[in-house]
Amino acid sequence: MHPETHLALHHTRAAELQARAAAHRLAAEAKPSHELRTRLGWTLVELGLRLAAAPNGPKPAVA
Repeated sequence: MHPETHLALHHTRAAELQARAAAHRLAAEAKPSHELRTRLGWTLVELGLRLAAAPNGPKPAVA
């Protein structure tokens, strides 16, 4: 392979890798904190338990 062609391909690949690294870094910074995820998860569990414990049938009439 011609040295100039090899160098051009190297520069192109390096630019692609740098762009992917920057995108990954931005995505990692955008993730919510572990504490927030834990609180949200337990809130959803509590909501699910309330829904599962709620009676589904019609309520009896009181005479």
